[in-house]
Amino acid sequence: MEARAALAQWLEHLEQERRLSPRTLSAYGFIGRRYLTFLEGHRGGPLTGEDLGGISAAEIRAWLAVLRQGETPLSPRSLSQSLSAIRTFHGFLDRRLGIANPALALVRGPRVRPSAPRPVTEAQAAELLAEPGLDANLDPWESARDEAVLTLLYGCGLRISEALSLRRRDAPLGEALRITGKGAKMRRVPVLPRVAEAVQAYLDALPFALSPDEPLFRARRGGPLSPRHVQATVQGMRGQLGLPASATPHALRHAFATHLLGAGADLRSIQELLGHASLSTTQRYTQVDSAALLRAYASAHPRA
Repeated sequence: MEARAALAQWLEHLEQERRLSPRTLSAYGFIGRRYLTFLEGHRGGPLTGEDLGGISAAEIRAWLAVLRQGETPLSPRSLSQSLSAIRTFHGFLDRRLGIANPALALVRGPRVRPSAPRPVTEAQAAELLAEPGLDANLDPWESARDEAVLTLLYGCGLRISEALSLRRRDAPLGEALRITGKGAKMRRVPVLPRVAEAVQAYLDALPFALSPDEPLFRARRGGPLSPRHVQATVQGMRGQLGLPASATPHALRHAFATHLLGAGADLRSIQELLGHASLSTTQRYTQVDSAALLRAYASAHPRA
């Protein structure tokens, strides 16, 4: 089997069996093709699947070195993600095609310091949720739609893809939502009355009749709403509100977790609500909460 065909099989496995999101699948495909292109240039021609089992640690390190160079060198975090993707690819080759590569275990990725999430404050979150209703350029149903989507991100801690994956049959919202997150992992998320009201207001104003299986949130012409629209909407709003560049849709999800932690919720519960596979991922929010506590101390204590 040719190496390119093996790559195609891996991507199909990720799509059909692992059920990765289109965005993640596209990123993995880009990394895989870039990896094979380097190896083909290094070895002087197309590779077979068996050739991939003989790739040396030195060749993999040379590939990483190339990624660090050029006009747009990758950051340590992006290099680590690229190496992780290639490890997954070689793991697939080993399990499914019997092509093992022991040299990969000798390659260490760059040291990456995990960055703390950058949530918006409670006041900033309130401004973002209220802003769609003040936009005179939007039809009332579009304002209600944007408010409903952002309220789901902040009120339920959803990712954009998770909010936009809701179907017409999911609304009106009940007391909880069943969400399929990364890696097809299922979780139940409580629905606050404020969230249910925002979605219901959108439904009441929606000018389109939808079948139960159609996506709930619609674009101006009736097609499914895209993640890019949500990102562009928040980008425009933060300019009007004078918010920093870190005020993104995902920052509302970060704020959901940080504000729960500040109110006394335990990490394990927040982990389940966010759908994190590892508690260590959720622990990043303790850094944010501790930083906020220190700022409050410095501004309020008479001897700070």
